Amino acid sequence: MNLISDIMPALLNGLTTTLYLFFIVFITTIPLGFLVACVRVYAPKWLSWIIQVYIYVMRGTPLLLQLMVVFFGLPLVGITFDRFTAALLAFILNYTAYYAEIFRGGILSVPKGQFEAIKVLGIGKIQGFKRIIIPQVFRVVLPSVGNEVISLVKDTSLVYILGLGELLRAGQIAANTYASLLPFAAVGLIYLLITGVITLALNAIEKKFNF
Repeated sequence: MNLISDIMPALLNGLTTTLYLFFIVFITTIPLGFLVACVRVYAPKWLSWIIQVYIYVMRGTPLLLQLMVVFFGLPLVGITFDRFTAALLAFILNYTAYYAEIFRGGILSVPKGQFEAIKVLGIGKIQGFKRIIIPQVFRVVLPSVGNEVISLVKDTSLVYILGLGELLRAGQIAANTYASLLPFAAVGLIYLLITGVITLALNAIEKKFNF
């Protein structure tokens, strides 16, 4: 119990960084991913091709490498970010690409006849897309989006490479300091708690889209 009381302040401090990074990336990348998916599906071929190259690069290279390129590589060409901003930028670029492909699959899953029906019924394209197409897209993609959200929670541990004091790094330092595996067990329980809360929230959202 004394060990737990000693390590908890450090773990909670690392948890703050983890949750802060997760929250910003989460609320940013989902709308960006949807926007990028729409551009890829409906934009001219040349712009769609550029989006495809971006997605290919982001999905084809490790997130850890992208973090190092943003923080250690960009200063070589005169672009410098602090540690947290560099981590944030790398995560946003990476997860936007993944969400874009998920949303693209959702958009393509909607039967083309529904788009034609919107036109025939005289419903405006924007209103029809907003009220008819988007709810169906989100219903299809929710399980895949949920998986990515859970992965995001765990991937935040990769920012250790930039020297940020996130949750897992705090646990590792505590484990080395006290020569004990208890800090790692505590970190694991905290991750399970976070992912459990997110899973319950996602299940509740899925029920609302069950039509």
